[in-house]
Amino acid sequence: MPSTAIRNIHYDRSRRVLSVWFVPTGKRYDYEDVGPEVYTAFKTAFSKGQFFNEFVRDRFRYHLVEHEDRH
Repeated sequence: MPSTAIRNIHYDRSRRVLSVWFVPTGKRYDYEDVGPEVYTAFKTAFSKGQFFNEFVRDRFRYHLVEHEDRH
């Protein structure tokens, strides 16, 4: 998943939460009530940054995850 803007994404189907880690800051944001079809399309998008800007940014409620559990 090489991208200059998006470092990683993860989707929790049971909670419908899309987690996105950004390259410039390394910060993670969780986007709420995201349908599985959005995640699937995001995962396979040629340009992760462009997909994020067009289909995720400003479309879902989100919050910064301050402290993560490291596995």
